[in-house]
Amino acid sequence: MSDFYTYRRRFMGGVLGVAATAALPAGVLFWQTAQGEVKDGPPASGKVRWGMLVDTTKCGTGCDACVRGCDQENGLSGDTSPTSPQWIRKVQVSNPRTGYSFSLPMMCQHCEEPPCVDVCPTGASFKRADGIVLVDRHLCIGCRYCMMACPYKARSFIHQPVTDQLAEVPRGIGCVESCTFCVQRIDAGKQTTACQDACNAEGHQAIYFGNLKDPDSEISRRLASYRSQEVLASLNLHTGVRYEGI
Repeated sequence: MSDFYTYRRRFMGGVLGVAATAALPAGVLFWQTAQGEVKDGPPASGKVRWGMLVDTTKCGTGCDACVRGCDQENGLSGDTSPTSPQWIRKVQVSNPRTGYSFSLPMMCQHCEEPPCVDVCPTGASFKRADGIVLVDRHLCIGCRYCMMACPYKARSFIHQPVTDQLAEVPRGIGCVESCTFCVQRIDAGKQTTACQDACNAEGHQAIYFGNLKDPDSEISRRLASYRSQEVLASLNLHTGVRYEGI
């Protein structure tokens, strides 16, 4: 067994203890996020549920602005090989009977009842009070049960050492990761995601993000006015991501 996995097993066994995180500044930041502690602000609140709405009629076929925006914000390489982490991927969907085709971004759906959390043996996969589903890298042992449980194939495993990672988005070999709804932005008081900003910059305005529990938020008003649906709604996961035009 490699030294890396030996370390993680020792950490899980309590030999290193929580005090060891003091030597890992980026890890400490994520540990705070994992516990629902917002840096320089109040804890994540159940009065909020962050959600996203994607209007597929405005989502440009061949446009990957949301993917590039996510990569830049979170320090991903942009490589699309089968083993490379991808937090958002563009999917082209076609109906063979009607010929209707549309494009949509697929990412972690931030389920109200997340299967990834149910199967995680260490508690590394968890859902915050505000509905954001995350992975605590201190607890992730790389078993990848969550990847198998996710019906959206939204999670990635880091196979190679990560260099030049961003301080606010800690990443590391041997861990699973996925879209975080730009939690580092949310906890800093912002209310937009990088994919939304990138989509708007391209002139599409296909992505809406906000508090699903606030009836006056733009996303709530749009959900009340236009028909939308979840992907694989029959699973009753009550996802935080909805789509128009599918």
